[in-house]
Amino acid sequence: MPQSRPMFLTIPTVMTWTRIVAIPLIVGVFYLPLAPETRNLIATVMFIVFAATDWLDGFLARKLNQTSAFGAFLDPVADKFLVCASLLVLVHLQRADVFVGLIIIGREIAISALREWMAQIGASRSVAVHMLGKLKTTVQMVAIPFLLYDGRVAGIDTGVWGIWLIWLAAVLTVWSMAYYLQKALPEIRARVAR
Repeated sequence: MPQSRPMFLTIPTVMTWTRIVAIPLIVGVFYLPLAPETRNLIATVMFIVFAATDWLDGFLARKLNQTSAFGAFLDPVADKFLVCASLLVLVHLQRADVFVGLIIIGREIAISALREWMAQIGASRSVAVHMLGKLKTTVQMVAIPFLLYDGRVAGIDTGVWGIWLIWLAAVLTVWSMAYYLQKALPEIRARVAR
C-alpha cells in the first residue's frame, strides 16, 4: 500500500533534515556572547545529538518501513554537510589544519561525483560503501566533537586527541578514496578506450 504522506515528511526523513538545519545552529553558537568553554560545550553537545540522528533515522526507516529513494539520497548529503561545515568551523578556530579540511572535503566532492557518474553508467556497485569508508566516518565523528569541545574530560585533553584523530581520519580519507578509485578504474578505462 503506497504511503499517503510525502516521502520528505516521514519521521526518518525529518530527522535527516535536522542534520542540515543543525549546521547554522552549530556555526552560530560560536558567535554568541558566551564564555568560550560554554560555546564549546553547546556546540559539542549539538554535534553529538544531531550526528546520532544518522543512526536513528536509518533504524526508524527500517523499523517503520519508511525507506525511500529520497531518504537514501538525503542521508549521506546531510552527513557530508554536517561534517564539512564542522570542519570549516574548526579550521576557522585554528583547531584543525587547513590541509585536513581540504583533504576531507575534497574527497567527499570527488567520491560523490564518482558515485554519480558510476550510477549513470550502471556500475554503482563498483563503488558501494566499503568498511574502510565506514571506519573513516567513525573516526571523523569522534574527532570532531573532541575538537569542538577542546578541553579536558576525565583527565583527557580532547584537543590533543582530536588533532591525532582528525589526522587519522585524513589518512583513512585518502586510503578510502584510493580504494574507490581502484574499484572504478576498470569502468573508467573501458569508457576512455571507446
